[in-house]
Amino acid sequence: MRGRSAPPSLPRRLALCGALLLLASCGWAGAEERDGVGVPGAPTGVTAAAGSATSVHVMWNATARADRYEVYRGTTKVREVPGSQHMVDVTRLRPSTRYLFSVRARDVDGLLGPPSRRVPARTPAAAVDDRSAPTRPSAPRGRAAGSRAVQLSWSASTDDRGVVSYDIHQGGTKIHSVGGGQTATVLTGLRPGTDYTFTVRARDAAGNVSPAGPAVRLTTPGRGDGRATAPTGFRATSHREDGAYQLDLSWVPPRVDGEVTEYQIPLDGRPATSLVYGGAAPRERATYSFYAGRRPGVTHRVRVRAMLPDGTWGGFSAERAVTTGSGR
Repeated sequence: MRGRSAPPSLPRRLALCGALLLLASCGWAGAEERDGVGVPGAPTGVTAAAGSATSVHVMWNATARADRYEVYRGTTKVREVPGSQHMVDVTRLRPSTRYLFSVRARDVDGLLGPPSRRVPARTPAAAVDDRSAPTRPSAPRGRAAGSRAVQLSWSASTDDRGVVSYDIHQGGTKIHSVGGGQTATVLTGLRPGTDYTFTVRARDAAGNVSPAGPAVRLTTPGRGDGRATAPTGFRATSHREDGAYQLDLSWVPPRVDGEVTEYQIPLDGRPATSLVYGGAAPRERATYSFYAGRRPGVTHRVRVRAMLPDGTWGGFSAERAVTTGSGR
């Protein structure tokens, strides 16, 4: 049988506690910082609002060094999205129920940052046998609010049971949502000198969604030369294969918030081909080859641009001239 040692004296206990506190403090610093680089901070600007009787929209601001975001309902992780996405619909909830939501950012190495503040949201009562969608929002208006934001407004939709929320779409992607009693919003995080198209849809408690309202087309002011969103290190050569010439291209994808999966490649000033990655897209260097005809000694001008995660085209790369049969 193992004997029981005598309890330590008070001074010794204080020294042990100090050592334990020091170890705990060092351990926390190690979790927050590695090689002088901190983990992503806690996401800010987190909001949550009911989208229907069984869903809640959760939104937040972009967080530095975030590669992915994790969304929690209470202490349960319910969604994980890429770093380019700052909004999710949490579904399969119960009607007439209060929930708490928070968000955490994870970096490219998998290191998880601290949680955001918890925000509440209450789902409305369920609408029994409601299959009627709201009318579409009308009279949309918009204006630029500086070079990186726009203000949108619209006339309210009607519904036999009531509108719960409005969804704002950029192109074909939902990027924002507001409550059913709100008919205006501000969209931030845009790029200067860029064309945008926005539409608004209304949603009721049963999840029925209206047709999109008329599109609002806006251009943010400022320099939109696209240099920050253009592929870099662009190279172009040619080789002969099966009696024909191929153009061989390579480039470094633009460093933007999210994954780039689509590119457009113009040849001699006209769109020639598009490249879409179905799986994981390259992040360090992308390569692509395409048919350029059978004649040697033909010089082509070629460049490339990326479809950015926000649904707009980025800037063009530097243009390269390549001659078939010359190898360059």
